[in-house]
Amino acid sequence: MAKMEVKTSLLDNMIGVGDMVLLEPLNEDSFINNLKKRFDHNEVYTYIGSVVISINPYRSLPIYTPEKVEEYRNRNFYELSPHIFALSDEAYRSLRDQDKDQCILITGESGAGKTEASKLVMSYVAAVCGKGAEVNQVKEQLLQSNPVLEAFGNAKTVRNDNSSRFGKYMDIEFDFKGDPLGGVISNYLLEKSRVVKQPRGERNFHIFYQILSGASEDFLCKLKLEQDFSRYNYLGLDSAKVNGVDDAANFRTVRNAMQIVGFMDHETQSVFEVVAAVLKLGNIEFKPESRVNGLDESKIKDKNELKEICELTGIDQSVLERAFSFRTVEAKQEKVSTTLNVAQAYYARDALAKNLYSRLFSWLVTRINESIKAQTKVRKKVMGVLDIYGFEIFEDNSFEQFIINYCNEKLQQIFIELTLKEEQEEYIREGIEWTHIEYFNNAIICDLIENNQTGILAMLDEECLRPGTVTDDTFLEKLNQVCATHQHFESRMSKCSRFLNDTSLPHSCFRIQHYAGKVMYQVEGFVDKNNDLLYRDLSQAMWKANHSLIKALFPEGNPAKINLKRPPTAGSQFKASVATLMKNLQTKNPNYIRCIKPNDKKAAHIFNDALVCHQIRYLGLLENVRVRRAGYAFRQAYEPCLERYKMLCKQTWPHWRGPARAGVEVLFNELEIPEEEFSFGRSKIFIRNPRTLFKLEDLRKQRLEDLATLIEKIYRGWKCRTHFLLMKKSQIVIASWYRRYAQQKKYQKIKSSAIIVQSYIRGWKARKLLRELKHQKRCNEAATIIAAYWHGTQARRELKRLKEEARRKHAVAVIWAYWLGLKVRREYRKFFRANAGRKIYEFTLQRLVQKYFLEMKNKMPSLSPIDKNWPARPYLFLDSTHKELKRIFHLWRCKKYRDQFTDQQKLIYEEKLEASELFKDKKALYPASVGQPFQGAYLEISKNPKYKKLKDAVDEKIIIAEVVNKINRANGKATSRIFLLTKNNVLLADQKSGNIKSEVPLGDVTKVSMSSQNDGFFAVHLKEGSGAAGKGDFLLSSDHLIEMATKLYRTTLSQTKQKLNIEISDEFLVQFRQDKVCVKFIQGSQKNGNIPTCKRKNNRLLEVAVP
Repeated sequence: MAKMEVKTSLLDNMIGVGDMVLLEPLNEDSFINNLKKRFDHNEVYTYIGSVVISINPYRSLPIYTPEKVEEYRNRNFYELSPHIFALSDEAYRSLRDQDKDQCILITGESGAGKTEASKLVMSYVAAVCGKGAEVNQVKEQLLQSNPVLEAFGNAKTVRNDNSSRFGKYMDIEFDFKGDPLGGVISNYLLEKSRVVKQPRGERNFHIFYQILSGASEDFLCKLKLEQDFSRYNYLGLDSAKVNGVDDAANFRTVRNAMQIVGFMDHETQSVFEVVAAVLKLGNIEFKPESRVNGLDESKIKDKNELKEICELTGIDQSVLERAFSFRTVEAKQEKVSTTLNVAQAYYARDALAKNLYSRLFSWLVTRINESIKAQTKVRKKVMGVLDIYGFEIFEDNSFEQFIINYCNEKLQQIFIELTLKEEQEEYIREGIEWTHIEYFNNAIICDLIENNQTGILAMLDEECLRPGTVTDDTFLEKLNQVCATHQHFESRMSKCSRFLNDTSLPHSCFRIQHYAGKVMYQVEGFVDKNNDLLYRDLSQAMWKANHSLIKALFPEGNPAKINLKRPPTAGSQFKASVATLMKNLQTKNPNYIRCIKPNDKKAAHIFNDALVCHQIRYLGLLENVRVRRAGYAFRQAYEPCLERYKMLCKQTWPHWRGPARAGVEVLFNELEIPEEEFSFGRSKIFIRNPRTLFKLEDLRKQRLEDLATLIEKIYRGWKCRTHFLLMKKSQIVIASWYRRYAQQKKYQKIKSSAIIVQSYIRGWKARKLLRELKHQKRCNEAATIIAAYWHGTQARRELKRLKEEARRKHAVAVIWAYWLGLKVRREYRKFFRANAGRKIYEFTLQRLVQKYFLEMKNKMPSLSPIDKNWPARPYLFLDSTHKELKRIFHLWRCKKYRDQFTDQQKLIYEEKLEASELFKDKKALYPASVGQPFQGAYLEISKNPKYKKLKDAVDEKIIIAEVVNKINRANGKATSRIFLLTKNNVLLADQKSGNIKSEVPLGDVTKVSMSSQNDGFFAVHLKEGSGAAGKGDFLLSSDHLIEMATKLYRTTLSQTKQKLNIEISDEFLVQFRQDKVCVKFIQGSQKNGNIPTCKRKNNRLLEVAVP
């Protein structure tokens, strides 16, 4: 996306004319065409001097970003292209730097973008003012007041989806630094008739739809509401849903905004309860009923809605029902009660709904003011923002349009007066002669409406207060009598004969010629809407409510404060409010934003000339331009003027040395501009005719083109020279690099050739040397071979000689041996036959034994003590020797295996051996214990903090610590105990607390009894008469019975030097206190699987069932 071109002046890259004061020629068509041209190029803002014209684009434009805020910050008003930020910045800087209170007046018809304009002004001021926690909180509260007021005061109309149905004026208060302190909001004329009736295609106020769409089911249930819009008569169904509007999300935004502004939770709840009550009031319907006296009376059809309203508001149902059926009139201490017919009942219902909502809205404004008001009492600077309805001309214009147009007449009057005043003050300040300006003064129209004796509002109040029959027709007759001769009042029933035949003016209407055009008003409803009457019975019923908010909204309902004086009319109240507003505005420096709606379709890119023309007329924009152009059309400070046009004069270009005014004088004299076309002020140059300014702009444009050509020529020359120098430098570099490369290639070629020649020479030399070495080698090898052959011959000859000599010696030895043998045999022949058999037997036996041992050496089994293998016996006569060798070998390898044990392992195997001697083939549980190592300390008492108390109580070394089950002799049930065995004692302790229950010296243990079966029960028998035998023997059960019995046996033997008696029997006696109980073990199937169970059969028998 191309970057947007930055404008440094209003006149730079101008699309159309940015300031209408400079428009030539000035007429309605050129005015509209200029707006249309700018609108088509997304330029939605145009100036009329210091007035901003804003056209609603009906779409988002990228001109409100934080970057734009910074671009317009602290810039001159005419320095950049027209923008609402420029006016906001001008107003804020005037307030901050010049200490002038400001007001920004935003006007235009519905849908023109007034509300959005006011938001943009406030957001800009919030962005450029100071920072800080308190300042940010104030800014946030000021900004968040908008969503609340929009929800309760805005509605969808045929012209605008978010139309403000009330006038709003906000005074934002600042401190001396320009930081916001707070604000005050004033509201004007809420269109409360919309609560009970909306024109076709329009909606009620936003808050009703937001509650039904965004509230949770529980919240709606508390308010006694349902999400279905069709359930409520006050909500128009044809426009209940609006495209592009998310009522549910807006409801969440409103609740969040109320919280930020400072509403308490109970206040928010009360507000929504009042809204729900208003909504449900529309569902109350009446039926006629005749009384005995012949008068008609109204009754409520369905009292369920009335009941729910009373539950919401805390009003007695009978009181509210009577208030809808009767009316009490008080006069001079007398009370007269009359019944209400159906039409009057519906009027009372709607009047209550309108008053309830209108007073709730006023309370909201007051409550917001309490939150956002300045907390300090220091002197404050004020910036007011007025967002109020524009001039309205509809097909059917009634009382609301009349007072709205009256307000706009007053605003137009003050606008013209303040604009002329501002022009005059600037002329005087700059020392320019002031000339009188002719303009239309609409004071005569304001007087027609607001005159205290003959004004239309005065006549309306007089007619409302007059006794007797008062109707809209009687009001029109009175107007025809009093205002007939007024030049801006028209009526067919007046005495002025010129309107008698005007068929465009109905008999029931009158017409006023406003500054913006003629508007015809229908008098129907003027009297009722001006009276704004709410029956006293309804006010008193509301005051009796238990709902604090509703009670506060109707203070006149208090019987102790009954005021028989008629309340002021709507017209007189609005007239007073407008007067206060005008007085307030006149004390401030005004800034204007005129909002224009480009089309009625609320669509982008559509510009309706007729509609825009209509708005230009009733906003009086052409009149505004003419007032600004009556004197001098354009004015500018000397410095920016000289900076902009100095290139038109050789003396001022490129730099002027001297005062800026002198430079401008030289410049204008050089250009030969007529003296009557400009004047010199103290700080500004004033140009009378826009043509003069455009001539300067044309000269500047031509001069800029010439300068651009010159710059382009110089730039092109510089670029070409730079390119040539670059090419020259590149050519030198390339040539030097090429020469270097060529020399390197040549050197490499010469080097390669030299290497080849060298290699050939070295090869020839090497081959020559090789041939010489080979010849020398062959000569050496030949001499060696000859010598070898000669030495071989000599060696073979010597060997042959030695062999011959050896054979001769051997032959002599053999002959000699044979001779000696012969001699021996001859000598011993007589002894040999008697001892030959025995010697042969012994020799043979010796050889067999020797062979046996040699074979055993190679067939020996492994050194494992459990290896049963042994070589087979080869000869029967060696049977005993074979067995003895097997026994000796087994003992030897067992000793070798034992020698590998540590002291701890020896102790373990000694205990295992002891267990084997005690229980092998006696106890069925023993085989399962052989593979289990004896650990002893199963509970790790020293490490477990749970047993710290038990560890402290036992000083001796613990041999075994295990959880056992102690059998209760009364019922056979088991209780968990900790079994401890030390060097001198046996202890039983509580498993949970660690308290020692019993302590028995080993000397008092006489016997341990157990069954021969696969169970863990055992009895510890104590010595009779010992201190520990008071409660009798212990009958216990353990998963490690073999280990416990073995360790107890070995420890007792070690300490007492006496063997502990281990009795293994399926039936034995146990001493329990004074009784002896027989414990009998039987076989049986168990419900608990393989777990033995113990049952008490009688006083003398405990039966243990073992699976």
